[in-house]
Amino acid sequence: MKSVVIALCLACVGAFAPVPQTASVQRMTTTARPALLEEGTFVADMERRNIMNLILLFGGVLPAVGGLGIPYILFFIPRGTGGGGAGVPALTKAGDPVTAEGWLSSHNVGDRELVQGLKGDATYLIVDEGKVIRDYGINAVCTHLGCVVPWNKAANKYMCPCHGSQYDQTGKVVRGPAPLSLALAHLNNEDGKLLFSTWTETDFRTGLKPWWS
Repeated sequence: MKSVVIALCLACVGAFAPVPQTASVQRMTTTARPALLEEGTFVADMERRNIMNLILLFGGVLPAVGGLGIPYILFFIPRGTGGGGAGVPALTKAGDPVTAEGWLSSHNVGDRELVQGLKGDATYLIVDEGKVIRDYGINAVCTHLGCVVPWNKAANKYMCPCHGSQYDQTGKVVRGPAPLSLALAHLNNEDGKLLFSTWTETDFRTGLKPWWS
């Protein structure tokens, strides 16, 4: 019985004894990472890369965008006469320039006829007493929904056929639903050529600042 107890004690002691390290345990070794680039290969630093990106941007992208965008923008800008900003020529329906002599030779006192005015809008030229052309044109585009308003000689008014708006002989609105009077444009005689220019001063018909400028 005593021998059995001694054997059990020796077994317990052996269970908790440290295990000696052997030469079979291999040491961990560190290995150098393989080089990503060969020795001597040129690598651009951040500053050089930024400069190269800017060169590509200003040398390629911007000229391409400008070449496409500038013509698109210029398409919507009305062309002038090239004569120092004097105005935009009045044109016939066929696109021919209107001259004072030619207009008066074919029109009588009281005549009101459409020509192409500022931005190509239909605009009335008016022949007044003394057979002179009135020094302003009246834009024929109705301020309600944009119909071209004909002159009704019998009623002495501009009368819109679309919704019934009416304007007096100066283009002042006298009946709705149009909310505003017809726009005006100065008409100048430059060496016999009739030129329109924007009316920016007070509207003499209403005493108000012009809504169209």
